[in-house]
Amino acid sequence: MSGNYLIIVEDKSEIKYQANYMTDKNDTLLMDKKSVEDYAENGALHYAQHVTCYTSFKKVFAFGCSGTEKDQIKIRPIFVTDKSYKVMPTVRDFSDFNQENIETYYRTKVLGNKSERAAELEEILSRAKQLHEDLRNYGSLSEQDKPVIVSGILLALCNKNFSTEQLTCSIGETQEERRRDGEKIFDAIKEHIKNVDDTHKMKTEVVLNQFEFIKLRPQLSTRHPALGKSPLRYFAEYIHSKILSAICNNSPDDVLGRFYGEFLSFSGGDGKGLGIVLTPSHITELMVDLLDIKMSEKVLDPCCGTGGFLIAAMSKMFKQAENPAKMRKEQEAAKMNIRQNLLFGVEMNDRMFSVATTNMILRGDGKSNLICEDFFKLPVDRLRRENFRIGIMNPPYSQAKNKQTAHLSELRFIQHLLDGLGDGARCAVIVPQSTMVGKTKLDAAIKEQILAKHTLEGVITLNPQTFYKVGTNPVIAIFTAHIKHPKRHYSKFINFKDDGYEISPHIGLLDNGTHEEKRKQLLDCWLHNAPAHSSFMVKSKVESTDEWLHSFYYFNDEIPTDSDFEQTMADYLTFEFKMIANGRGYLFGYEED
Repeated sequence: MSGNYLIIVEDKSEIKYQANYMTDKNDTLLMDKKSVEDYAENGALHYAQHVTCYTSFKKVFAFGCSGTEKDQIKIRPIFVTDKSYKVMPTVRDFSDFNQENIETYYRTKVLGNKSERAAELEEILSRAKQLHEDLRNYGSLSEQDKPVIVSGILLALCNKNFSTEQLTCSIGETQEERRRDGEKIFDAIKEHIKNVDDTHKMKTEVVLNQFEFIKLRPQLSTRHPALGKSPLRYFAEYIHSKILSAICNNSPDDVLGRFYGEFLSFSGGDGKGLGIVLTPSHITELMVDLLDIKMSEKVLDPCCGTGGFLIAAMSKMFKQAENPAKMRKEQEAAKMNIRQNLLFGVEMNDRMFSVATTNMILRGDGKSNLICEDFFKLPVDRLRRENFRIGIMNPPYSQAKNKQTAHLSELRFIQHLLDGLGDGARCAVIVPQSTMVGKTKLDAAIKEQILAKHTLEGVITLNPQTFYKVGTNPVIAIFTAHIKHPKRHYSKFINFKDDGYEISPHIGLLDNGTHEEKRKQLLDCWLHNAPAHSSFMVKSKVESTDEWLHSFYYFNDEIPTDSDFEQTMADYLTFEFKMIANGRGYLFGYEED
C-alpha cells in the first residue's frame, strides 16, 4: 500500500520479457494466457484487474519490471481501475509512488491536471502579458524602460514607509500634496535602497540613475481618463497585488527574470540585439545542483543578467544553512554570511544591472556584491585574489561576428572565467553547442589553451527548445579550473535533449510531468557515476580538436532486432513500389515498358 493506492509488481529477469502489446497499439496489452505468463506488464495488469474486480481496491498501480543491474532496467507503471487501465511512461525508480508523492503523480500524470508549478507559471506569464500591454497603453514606455519601471515600483513597495494610497496625482496645498507620484515613488526607491545597502554607494548611484525617468516624465504622474488615476498608481496597485508576493518568497524561480523575458518576447526588445539570453529557472537550478554548491563556497557569475544563477545558488545554500541541528541564531548568521560574502555578480548592461540589483534586494540580499562592469576589463589577477570556488555563467551569444569582435566569443568568456577562478574551482557554463565544436582557427586555439590549464569534466546537450523563440541549441559545459586536463581523463558527454519539457501553446516551456525523474537520472550519472546506456551518456578521453558533444563520441552499437529489420525492409519495398507506380522505376534499374 502507498497512501490510498495498492501497488502490484511483476518482475522478469530479461528486458525482452517486459511487455507484449497488440500490433501498432502501444497502449493495448495482449491478455492471452501466454502473454500474461511470460511478460511483466501483461502479468501485472492481469493481477491488478482481478484485484479491482473482486476486492474493494478500485485504484491500483501495476508495475511491469524487467532487467538486472548489469543490464538496462525497465519499469513501467500502469494505472488500473475496475473499468479501464492506462499505460504510463516508464520510470527510473519508485520514488514518485511513495506516500508523499503518489497523489501528485495521480493528479498530474494520470488525470493530466497541471502541476502546481505549471499552474503558477501560467499565471505569472498571464500577468506579465497583461502588465506589458498596460505599460504600453497607459505609460507609453519603451521596451527598455518596462522592466526597469517594474523593478523600481517593486523596490518602492518594499519600503515600509510607502503605500499606493500616497499616490494621488492631485495638486494640493501642502508640499507633500504638490509632489508628483513619480517623485514619491523615486524617493521611496532611494530610501529603501539606502536602508538595505548603505555600504555600496557607487552601486546605489548607478541603480538610482536608471530610475530617474520615473519622476521626470509627467504623463506617468498625470491622471489618465481611462484609469481614473495616474498610470503609476495603477501600475503600483497591479504589481502589489499580482506580482510582489510571487517574488518575495525566497523561491528559486527568477520571477523578475521571467517578467523581463516576457517583455522581450512580446515586443522583440533589446535582448537579442545585445546577445542576452535569459536562462530558464529549471536550468539555473540544474546547473547549481550539477556543481553541488556548498554553503561556504564563494560564487561568481560574471554575466549575471537578472541574477537568476545567484538566486538559485542562494536558495541551495540557504537550504543547507537551515540545519535543524543548529540554533536559529546560527542559521541566520550562516544566511547573512551567504548574502554578504559569498555571492558575486558582474553585469555590463546598466539596465540589466539595475534589474539584477532589485531582484537580489527583493530576496533579502541587500548587500550582494554586484558590480556594473565589463567582465573582460576585470584583470585575472584581481579575480584570482578573491579565490572564487564556483563559476557559473550564461555569456552573451553571437557577439564574435568578425575579427574586430572575435575577443567576445563564448569560448573567450569561458577562458577568462576559468583563468580568474581559484585553483580547483568548479565551473558550469551554458552556451550554444557550436561553441563546443570550435568553428574557427581562433576557437580551436582557445580550446587547446583551455585544456592546457583546465579540465573539461563533461558536456550536457540540452533540449533544443530550452531557449524558446531564441533559436539556440544549448549545452552545459563543466570544468575544473587550474588543473591541466589529464591525457587519460574520461570526460562525460550526456544527451539530455529529452528533459521532460515541452512547448505549450501561448505559454512556452512546461514540464510534461517527467522532468523530475529525468533530472534525477542526470544528477545520478553526473554526481554519483550511475550507469547509463551510451545513448544517454558516453565517457571518453578528449582532444582539443574533438567536437565536445555527445553526438561526436556516441556510437550506436545496438544490434537491430528482427522487427527492426522487417520494418526497414517494408519501408524500402513500399518506397520502391511507389516510385515504380509513379513512372520512376529507372531509379531501381527497371526499364519502362
